[in-house]
Amino acid sequence: MNDKPKPINKKRPNPIDAHVGSRVRLRRMMLNMSQEKLGEQLGITFQQVQKYEKGTNRIGASRLQAIANILQAPVAFFFEDAPDVSPIATKDLVESGATSHVMEFLSSSEGLQLNRAFVKIQDPKLRKRVVDLVRSMAGEPEE
Repeated sequence: MNDKPKPINKKRPNPIDAHVGSRVRLRRMMLNMSQEKLGEQLGITFQQVQKYEKGTNRIGASRLQAIANILQAPVAFFFEDAPDVSPIATKDLVESGATSHVMEFLSSSEGLQLNRAFVKIQDPKLRKRVVDLVRSMAGEPEE
């Protein structure tokens, strides 16, 4: 018998798995769908959905196709703006802990609410004024 303890695996999620998971979360939230509801339709637990969304567990091709169908999005949607995964880029992403700030924002409650309200503004001039207002509040110069 081998009584040696197994080493703790502190491996970080693959950047692509994390990105695809964050896009699943974004789309699910855009549809006001709970993790429980998505899991129910997939025949899995909401905990498994959480693991997919965090990138902890990889989503297989057939499962991603099922998720795309349920969330009414093309599979390509989940890969849009994916990070460069060359060995050097992956190493840099893992070492820096970099995440997509845009995806993080859009996945937040405030980001989602702001996005939903903003896209309902039909007047392009008014939309620009909203952007200018937010920029000025953030202390950024206007473009």
